[in-house]
Amino acid sequence: MDAATTFITEAEKNVFNEEHRRKLQHNMAQYDKKVVQGKMQYSNLDLAKTRAAGLKNKTTEHLDKYLIEFEANFLKNGGKIIWAQDAAEAQNEISALLKRKNVTTVVKSKSMVTEEIGLNEHLKKNGIESLETDLGEFIQQLAGEAPYHIVTPAMHHSKEDVARIYHEKKGTPIDFTPVQIMNWTREHLREKYSIAGAGITGANFLAADIGAISISENEGNALMSMAFPKIHIVITGIEKIIPSFKDLDLFDALLATHGTGQQLTVYNSLITGPKQNGETDGPEELYLVLLDNGRSNVLAQIEQRRALNCIRCGACLNVCPVYEGVGGHAYGTVYSGPIGSALMPHMGGLNEYKHLSFASTGCARCTEVCPVKIDVHKLLLYNRRDATAAGLVTKTENMMWFFWKGAMLKRSKMDKGGAKLKNFMMRQFFRKSWGERRELPGVAQKSFNQLWRERKGIK
Repeated sequence: MDAATTFITEAEKNVFNEEHRRKLQHNMAQYDKKVVQGKMQYSNLDLAKTRAAGLKNKTTEHLDKYLIEFEANFLKNGGKIIWAQDAAEAQNEISALLKRKNVTTVVKSKSMVTEEIGLNEHLKKNGIESLETDLGEFIQQLAGEAPYHIVTPAMHHSKEDVARIYHEKKGTPIDFTPVQIMNWTREHLREKYSIAGAGITGANFLAADIGAISISENEGNALMSMAFPKIHIVITGIEKIIPSFKDLDLFDALLATHGTGQQLTVYNSLITGPKQNGETDGPEELYLVLLDNGRSNVLAQIEQRRALNCIRCGACLNVCPVYEGVGGHAYGTVYSGPIGSALMPHMGGLNEYKHLSFASTGCARCTEVCPVKIDVHKLLLYNRRDATAAGLVTKTENMMWFFWKGAMLKRSKMDKGGAKLKNFMMRQFFRKSWGERRELPGVAQKSFNQLWRERKGIK
């Protein structure tokens, strides 16, 4: 099936799955409560969002300048940079590096970019074990599933589901409690940290002025992935640049508040290079993979390039009525929800993913909650416009809109035929589009124009 058919099939299945919706609604309700508390730290949240939007707009508009500045400072600090044009190039560079260093086991913290390039599967094919160390990602890896959400990968699983997954995959008791699951996972992962030849992480921000990598987390697994192995590989998109490390006081707090409802995440690391003389912790070698993989295509869109400002907090997913109904896996993409629908048509191809921009109610709640003030709902409208302009619509749809437009622009044509003919045409051409579970609306016997003329006595 193509991406659009897969989306419709999965959406149909999930929307009418009461248990699936119950889990999502419960988890989103918990998120909503915490976010309200987290936002209380701000005396003027709108001002903070405006400042963050201004900084991200600045870096997006001058991305080449800031990438060059970051590269110079990062190399000066002793780091090494790998520029990757697409997923295949990133995969090959990483696996070749690990093979040169004789690495057979990798510990990996949560990273959406590594999911984007399918790194775990690639390393497995090359005989390298890649183990997720974030609890949610570890659960998803055991289940053989992709992350369900940008921030909370296992949002769709209940504690009973997780206990069952552990029982089936690791032989633990079926009635394992959340505390027992965490303790078992902690003990299991500790051994892996000590034997891993390399640690792989993502990055939340890249500070151009000092060439530093910023990582925010709540479990400490990213710290472990950096501190234990001799090699640390960071993989991130080219859009994660911010002008200065001083801007992190703004972005770290906004990310935490909108992502999990915290004032600040538990661990916030700033990495400026590999271990230096006299230091006891840290990797001996630090590599940064800067990935394009379609981001330049987004940057080329004058209106839609604002999507690159996204800081991956997941807030737009949590308020989206479409996401709440269909769930994360239905999108068939790494980045789901409103921001994924804005990005993927340009990162993965307009023809393949144009349907995602139509999976929107236009309610604009995504825009309202965005911490960097991205007009997400407008980006979806721009994508729809571009899909139509590119001719990526069926002849039948074009014909229907041609006649519809002609009728709407002229009163005589609009009134022609009466209610009987219009209802016949609706049944003939729109029944399938309207869906099987909704009753097709009927055209009233008299139009508003007719009723108005009768009331006013106008002939």
